[in-house]
Amino acid sequence: MKMINKFQNKNVLVLGLAKSGTESAKLLHKLEANVTVNDQKPYEENIQAQEVEKIGVTVICGSHPDLLVDDTLDYLIKNPGIRYDHPLVKKAIEKNIPVLTEVELAFLISEAEMIGITGSNGKTTTTTYIGQMLEGGDKAPLLAGNIGEVACGVAQQATVENEMVMELSSFQLMGVETFSPKVAVLLNFVEAHLDYHGSMDAYIEAKKNIFKNQSNDDYLIYNADDPIVAEVVKSGQAQKIPFSTEQMMPDGACIIDGWLTVFNKQLIPAKEMSLPGEHNIANGLAAAAAALLAGGKIDQIRHVLRTFAGVQHRLQYIGELNNRKFYNNSKATNVPATITALKAFKDPVVLIAGGLDRGLSFDGLIPLLSEHVTSMITYGETKDKLSDVAKRAGVSEVMMVDSLEDATKKAYAHSKPNDVILLSPACASWDQFKTFEERGNMFTTTFHNMKSGK
Repeated sequence: MKMINKFQNKNVLVLGLAKSGTESAKLLHKLEANVTVNDQKPYEENIQAQEVEKIGVTVICGSHPDLLVDDTLDYLIKNPGIRYDHPLVKKAIEKNIPVLTEVELAFLISEAEMIGITGSNGKTTTTTYIGQMLEGGDKAPLLAGNIGEVACGVAQQATVENEMVMELSSFQLMGVETFSPKVAVLLNFVEAHLDYHGSMDAYIEAKKNIFKNQSNDDYLIYNADDPIVAEVVKSGQAQKIPFSTEQMMPDGACIIDGWLTVFNKQLIPAKEMSLPGEHNIANGLAAAAAALLAGGKIDQIRHVLRTFAGVQHRLQYIGELNNRKFYNNSKATNVPATITALKAFKDPVVLIAGGLDRGLSFDGLIPLLSEHVTSMITYGETKDKLSDVAKRAGVSEVMMVDSLEDATKKAYAHSKPNDVILLSPACASWDQFKTFEERGNMFTTTFHNMKSGK
């Protein structure tokens, strides 16, 4: 890591611990800053506060005293989840004290070049795609950011022999000053996090920070099929690389004669993509462009496009049993997410759905159920509601069971060769599971038990 002196002997407040705040406090202490940590959780219950206190960091827990932000404070490092209307954040802004997130710290100390990925949908898939595509290439990839690894922690281990591949949320990108990835990827815009940002315009402005500091020596890969994206990138100074599933983009990434084509290099036929759906073709094109710019090998990129199983619980391909393909989409906790999943398949679908009853309507599923689903198995608190919707959609076989394990077995029993068996619940998991991950793991375990004859 670069031992920068920007924070040496400076007074820095780290607001909010969790993983990002803890790593920020440790790094700033290493950079010889005068660090104070402030976290809402009481000290007696706060293992992370006790941990950073042991290395010499001042810790204040249980409340957010107003006096922590005064004229002697040089920087405030904010946990991304903390809103900008927090009293201490508002006070720092009023005093013109820089309010940053740990992504800025990562950029300042990293010896490795960075690829940054943002957008409303597809960030995790595209980030993971790029990481796998870079394996065996010119530089070893390190994944970081919103994907689960704190960026400033990863950056401390990165060298010039690495490439940092960072998933970046709008929350993280609001708190940057000089952050500038070598390659930026902007995927799409839909209305999201408006409770945090206040408006769609503010949300877009936050996302634009991924490329605002780039120069013409850098690259900006953008979705030419998204009109908002195509408009906002016009203000960027980097070399612009478009990707599209609908238009010919010879200077970027697109589909030509049925082939994924990047910089006029044919990769694979679209029909050989391991992940279904046009949205995943778009993610694959964006990822392939980024990987090629960062020194990825074309054979590895082709291999990943053909074999990538997807991100766990997000339309994840888990295997095949007697010519039926099983997909785990447990992350689909609402109707729009299940609609997106159903649109991804051309083969007949046996759908497993159900979960917590939030009192919401499932009528939005009807057109997709009519078009794609041959059988539907429902379970959990919403099994009656979902069964009713399936019958109104004209699904030929509709069955209700009590548990996801029973639903998975029933789905297989009522499937035919070449069917897709899809868990895409359209509901939260909390009626029977603690998390959607636990739900997806149950589905996956049941599949493997069936495959092994248990």
